[in-house]
Amino acid sequence: MIRVLLAEDMHMVRGALVALLNLEHDIEIVCEVENGDDIVPEARRHRPDVAIIDIDLPGTDGLTASANLREELPECRVLILTSMGRPGTLLRAMAAKVDGYLLKDAPPAELASAVRRVGAGMRVVDPQLAVAAWGGQTSPLTERETEVLRLTSKGAEPSEIADKLHLSTGTVRNYLTTITTKLNARNRLDAVLIAQESGWLL
Repeated sequence: MIRVLLAEDMHMVRGALVALLNLEHDIEIVCEVENGDDIVPEARRHRPDVAIIDIDLPGTDGLTASANLREELPECRVLILTSMGRPGTLLRAMAAKVDGYLLKDAPPAELASAVRRVGAGMRVVDPQLAVAAWGGQTSPLTERETEVLRLTSKGAEPSEIADKLHLSTGTVRNYLTTITTKLNARNRLDAVLIAQESGWLL
């Protein structure tokens, strides 16, 4: 029997995952948590074989919690289950030494299979995402656009960026509009997140 800890903050999603995995004859959910701060203490208490962890959790984020879990209980394997399908996020997860990375929109049967494979000591990564990360997406931004976005990520307003880069405020606003369009972002903040997760603002 594979003993599983499930860390997911959305109640409906967590309930669906528990119901799905409880249908499997060889998988048992021994613990559910909704806050990243609870992962390591609950894992110590229940000693799961596999921890299924969402990245975007309240408290300690899933990747930090995964790294902490790896240090505290190296025998517990970690499977990231997330909606964050960007290559940069996968690379961060790999740096945290997780054992598996699966997207939430994967077919249900893949989750049980991933739990078994991770539990058996194998590494599981969403294939399309792995190819994208391996290839390393090239940033569509110019050097100037990257600099504008980097300053934006540090909280600088367009007028401050304009002063620093010796540009007009209008020019900076135009750059930000172009950046948002190129990255297919909803707004300036979303553009920053996309670029950070893709490793373009390092």
